[in-house]
Amino acid sequence: MTTSALPKPPCSSRRAIAAAAAGRASSRRRHIDPTTCERDYQPEELEFMQAVELYKRQNSRPFPTCSELLEVVRSLGYVRVGNA
Repeated sequence: MTTSALPKPPCSSRRAIAAAAAGRASSRRRHIDPTTCERDYQPEELEFMQAVELYKRQNSRPFPTCSELLEVVRSLGYVRVGNA
């Protein structure tokens, strides 16, 4: 009686399995930022986050630059008052 070898998973599956095993074996912990998790946002904060997400989707920019974020802030009607 012969034992049949298990079929090899596709390359991408092998990589995913190896990555998952490495993640479990790692002593590093993924830290969750308490300032962004499970909190009640002010209406202005929600408006800004939604505007940024909309900008990212419309412009295919997953990581907008500071200049682009300033553009979003200005589009919401914010202006600089006084000399800072």
